[in-house]
Amino acid sequence: MTRHHLLTISACLAFAGLVSPGFQVLAAGEDVKGSAPVQLSIAAAADLKFALDDLVRQFEEGHQATKVNVTYGSSGNFFAQIQSGAPFDLFFSADIAYPQKIAALGLGVDDVFSYATGRIVVWVPKDSPVAVDKLGIKALLEPSVHKIAVANPQHAPYGRAAVAALKALNIYDQVASRLVYGENIAQTAQFVQSGAADAGILALSLAVAPQMHNAGRFWQVPLETYPRMEQGGIILQSAKNLETARTFRDFILGNHGRQVLKDYGFCLPGD
Repeated sequence: MTRHHLLTISACLAFAGLVSPGFQVLAAGEDVKGSAPVQLSIAAAADLKFALDDLVRQFEEGHQATKVNVTYGSSGNFFAQIQSGAPFDLFFSADIAYPQKIAALGLGVDDVFSYATGRIVVWVPKDSPVAVDKLGIKALLEPSVHKIAVANPQHAPYGRAAVAALKALNIYDQVASRLVYGENIAQTAQFVQSGAADAGILALSLAVAPQMHNAGRFWQVPLETYPRMEQGGIILQSAKNLETARTFRDFILGNHGRQVLKDYGFCLPGD
């Protein structure tokens, strides 16, 4: 029987209502193509870059039918995009207030979850003459520090934390004219790594990652100098595969996921 005859039979069966219109009859020896992987689209705060890349790799190894696509950026910008209908499945925010607002707008599924607490550090390149470990926040007052990179406080939680710490430690007025703003904390790190800035106030989770740990030195800013950075997430109403989104969320919140986040410098909820 030729393929033409088989396609004709398929069309007749569909017309009779015996099979769905998309049904195809395969000729002898014709292979069934493997099904496409389930796509999971995630909007994630930039401080998660290294930790989440690691966790996504491990998740995909254990769930080979799933492909996880992560877009990193500032939590405030993602909040605005989600309000405008951006088709993400999951949102991981550096400020839990954004997922809470999404839930209040009816754009989420299930409860808001807390996954970590962020911390900030003063970071300088390895070849910097500034002894940041000894000087602490006063390292930013050194004559060789002409530009200081921070995330934009208008929409990046790490930027708000940086400004709060500078004010609490009484040096904001002295350094305000030297601040340069990154769109998010990852771009802020790029500024100081590339030499566009001489120092930066970055996420601890980026500073301890191998890619940056070997390239610089840092000092942890005291927790009491800036508001607690509780980070949280939510599954979005636009999720195309709800069960896969829940599986990934549970993987992040499970014992292994929590340990990986801790290894990357995050404090865990309740710590």
